[in-house]
Amino acid sequence: MFPPRSTIHASTSPHARRARRLITATAVLAVGALALSGCAGGSSGATTLDKDAKVKLTFWTGQADAAQQILTGLVDDFEKLHPNVTIDVSSGAPSTEDLLQKLSASFAGGNYPDVSYAFGSWASRLEASGRTLDITDQVAEPDVKWDEFSEAARKTVQPTGEKTIGFPAVVDNISLLYNTTVFDAAGLDYPTADWTWDDFREASKQLTDPATNTYGYAYSVSGSEETTWQFWPHLWQNGGSIISDDAKTAEFASDAGVDALTFLRDMAVEDKSVYLDQTDTKFGDLFASDRIGMITSGPWQLSTLQTKGTKYGVTVLPGTDGDHQTVSGPDVWALFDHKDKNREYWAYEFTKWLTDSEQDLKWNVAYGNLPLRSSEIDTPEFQAQVAQLPGLDVMAENGVNAKQARPTVPGYVGLSEAIGKAISSVLQGQGDPKQALEDAAKTADDALAED
Repeated sequence: MFPPRSTIHASTSPHARRARRLITATAVLAVGALALSGCAGGSSGATTLDKDAKVKLTFWTGQADAAQQILTGLVDDFEKLHPNVTIDVSSGAPSTEDLLQKLSASFAGGNYPDVSYAFGSWASRLEASGRTLDITDQVAEPDVKWDEFSEAARKTVQPTGEKTIGFPAVVDNISLLYNTTVFDAAGLDYPTADWTWDDFREASKQLTDPATNTYGYAYSVSGSEETTWQFWPHLWQNGGSIISDDAKTAEFASDAGVDALTFLRDMAVEDKSVYLDQTDTKFGDLFASDRIGMITSGPWQLSTLQTKGTKYGVTVLPGTDGDHQTVSGPDVWALFDHKDKNREYWAYEFTKWLTDSEQDLKWNVAYGNLPLRSSEIDTPEFQAQVAQLPGLDVMAENGVNAKQARPTVPGYVGLSEAIGKAISSVLQGQGDPKQALEDAAKTADDALAED
């Protein structure tokens, strides 16, 4: 998530890292989709639970460097608490993107792990593989405090709503970042948590100065998932949906979607207050360099702003009728079934322990990610991180506005590409919002039908 800490994807900028995480995850999903099909299998182990029996688990972290060291240390702690449990911990693959293909191969060979990190976009396909455990009954127990996870995170590990295939592993969301230097130069009051999108649009116009090439806002028109996921809060706040309940048809071309895209088009084409980034990589640096007044981004942006000495503030996204919904990209710890009651029990117990607040403070919070649980926000450990990265606390609290999860169906890849292209064209003055979304929905329906 954050530089300078070495994370899953080394040697990329914070914004590029986030974009790569979004794009590559879905791309690999498309490649590995067919290989994940199959029936539950694996040789049967213990048919009755013996909590004292010696058990060996396999844990694929999907991490590297400092993150891997933290998780290895936590595994050691768990093994000391439970001497009968041995956990073989490794990254699982050369990079996180490779994990899906590694899981696919391991399913075929019957040597898949007990617990593995997984991008949230893989959740439906993992459930459809027939290899995952269903821990719905266990997470309903009061001591799990399931409601401390954001709604989007909970929905991501419950991709079809029928099973719970694991625990949230990493959470994030996008908030409104504003450059106080640019606001001060324009003589404007800073954004507040009560802002509407009309407030946002008016400020963006006033912040824009062609003489200095300063823009009020920025939006990606690369057509990538960065283009797409920035659009979803607008759709959701207007009461719209991405896909139908049965996941067979796209629903973003509704009046809610048209209104949302028309609003953005008017800012870009009529107001000319939006910097249209063709690459996904420029607007973060321009914001840090006092050339853009506002961006909607996440926690991965903050370290760069601190390094460059940018003066900034953070608040929730502007709202519609008091609705400040945001979008999140949760990742998961997926649990897998080996037809062994002892392994099943301890895989669950380990992952539950790992995601308890005490351990998460040593993992996500110490590493610089947002805390998994709302109960961690007021802890000294997290507040110490906030002191280094101001605004991180606002982003953590913004988790309550992450109420919906992006679809995890494989067809989402094609859907995202279709609407991403439509948004990009319209914001560049090419095409009508309604027609563009309707055309994109037809392409998205074809992608969903191929699922």
